[in-house]
Amino acid sequence: MNDAVGFLELNSIARGVEATDILLKTADVRLVFAKASCPGKYYILFTGEVAAVRSSMEAGVAKGGENVVDTCVIPNIHPQVVKAVNMTAYPEVMEAVGVMEFYSVTASVYSADAAVKAADVDLVDVRLGTGIGGKSFVVVTGDVAAVRSAVDAGIHTPNAEGMLISHVVIPHPHPELIQSLY
Repeated sequence: MNDAVGFLELNSIARGVEATDILLKTADVRLVFAKASCPGKYYILFTGEVAAVRSSMEAGVAKGGENVVDTCVIPNIHPQVVKAVNMTAYPEVMEAVGVMEFYSVTASVYSADAAVKAADVDLVDVRLGTGIGGKSFVVVTGDVAAVRSAVDAGIHTPNAEGMLISHVVIPHPHPELIQSLY
């Protein structure tokens, strides 16, 4: 069972590849992705049992050394988070859209988890820095009150505070805007 997620961000691609190898060899975890991104960072997302994810994270951080930018381990991760990171979440109806934008990629992961646990919303996307200058953002949808509640929880989770760039809730988004979010 994948009940935890680990995310490791490094500022070296070579060290990122090496850290990926060691964390996969350390414990029984599954790689969601490991990839280079702008601006020359390397992102590793993996899942597994909480103890395995923590053990693998420690090994990855040790191998990454001074090139580690940020990390997160989230026990009991909401299943929608990993789906949205992989861009496989496509809700049929969007009554309202909430967007949270962050300087830190890990802040988005924490924010997405807090948002979807706080209210009856669906995650549309958790975009982790690829092609957007290392920034990240989270998109949620649901009824207006739920989206407002989810965004509030997402921007106030202790692990994301200080990293927020901006946030918005859009009631009844235009259909073309909805299409652009996929």
